[in-house]
Amino acid sequence: MFFNSFTYAVFLPIVFILYWLVFKKNKTQQNLLLILASYYFYSCWDWRFLFLLIFSTVLDFTAALMMEKSSSDQKRKMWLWLTTGINLGFLGVFKYYDFFAQSFTDMLASFGLTVTPVLLKLILPVGISFYTFHGLSYVIDIYYRRISAEKNFIDYSLFVSYFPLLVAGPIERATHLLPQVKIKREFNFEKAKAGVYQIIWGLVKKVVIADSCAVYANAIFDNYESMNTLSLVLGSIYFAFQIYGDFSGYSDIALGTSKLFGIELLKNFDYPYFSRDIAEFWRRWHISLSSWFRDYLYIPLGGSRGGMRMKIRNTFAIFLVSGFWHGANWTFLIWGGLNALYFLPLLLREKNRSNTGNIIIPNGFEGVRIAFGIIQTFILTCLAWIFFRAQSLEEAVSYIRRLVTDLTFKIQYLNNERYSLELLMMIVVFVFVEWFNRHKVEPLSGKFSWFKISAAIIAMYMFGVYSDYKEFIYFQF
Repeated sequence: MFFNSFTYAVFLPIVFILYWLVFKKNKTQQNLLLILASYYFYSCWDWRFLFLLIFSTVLDFTAALMMEKSSSDQKRKMWLWLTTGINLGFLGVFKYYDFFAQSFTDMLASFGLTVTPVLLKLILPVGISFYTFHGLSYVIDIYYRRISAEKNFIDYSLFVSYFPLLVAGPIERATHLLPQVKIKREFNFEKAKAGVYQIIWGLVKKVVIADSCAVYANAIFDNYESMNTLSLVLGSIYFAFQIYGDFSGYSDIALGTSKLFGIELLKNFDYPYFSRDIAEFWRRWHISLSSWFRDYLYIPLGGSRGGMRMKIRNTFAIFLVSGFWHGANWTFLIWGGLNALYFLPLLLREKNRSNTGNIIIPNGFEGVRIAFGIIQTFILTCLAWIFFRAQSLEEAVSYIRRLVTDLTFKIQYLNNERYSLELLMMIVVFVFVEWFNRHKVEPLSGKFSWFKISAAIIAMYMFGVYSDYKEFIYFQF
């Protein structure tokens, strides 16, 4: 069930009406309804993997209780390693086993040894990376006594399986979400209206921007060997806006949906393509994942407390693990490593926390410097996205080699529904809309909101009719 599907358009109002009119007596009723809705939502992908989700929920809930009851640090550590090992074991088998088996076989082949690998070819359970990280953050926080173990299984189950964030985040923390599910929610019209605005804007990002860019990004990446430099540059830009519109659009729909039920989720995107350097970009892109790796990997490794050598090691660790989290392919590892290299000059000059305030371009030389930083960061990001989008390392390298050696800047029209010029104009309009609304949660609220909403709906209809690209990119992770 996709957020941009007719099925979801029927599902969401039904759950909303039941939630506020039938299951409104207390928070237990509200939570039970949301759990049932979440399990149904997840079952629409593959009902068999629902048992994996429930098993993971029971395991983490039980391990947390046992850790809290244990007076021995050794027993607490045993429960932590047990639940962490099992959860990461499931993730490893489903997501990474075939990659390691094939990579090991290829390594042996380079030494002249021929081995036929046993590949499982398992279907990846949707959302497994996200709900695994939900549970891991919870049990780790219990182990370090940052929070108390949740005694109510219904409340904890909702924390793990809450359908707006279940399959593609944001990655929530127990300290933020659990307190909200443990109290009865009262209907708030203003919050619900804000949720509707955010849902509509998320759909605009997905249907109008991401799906339109996907048509051209796919055509160019699939035929890059016959594309000239201009087309290859455009291909990387199209994919940059495809993945941004796709994933941030999903996050907006998730946050907006949750507001309908009186629950606030963590912000996951904050206009990242206006970042002044790569460090700021990673504070604005996929915020919940970046902060997760900071708190549960970077800081435990020593963070910034040691010398520069330790800082560099820890920085490369979180970027490489982040890349590998996205998928079992060398392209994702290179993507992560490339971003670490981008980050390195800022770290060496201790400038990685320079741009933390609001994004403003003043008049004069300072404004030129900031604008140049934004453009430079976007170009570096687009270059890294080539590795993220390519099917193999060889394809990514060939794409970049042709991009810098062809040097032909002639418009190539592709056999698609819309011309490239029209799409570029739409991207420019989108950038201007986001720029002038970058201090807001979404651009549709405020003055002339009904006019903006009407324009958004018309745009979704016009572009949605011709789009056959419906899936969200991050569902594969």
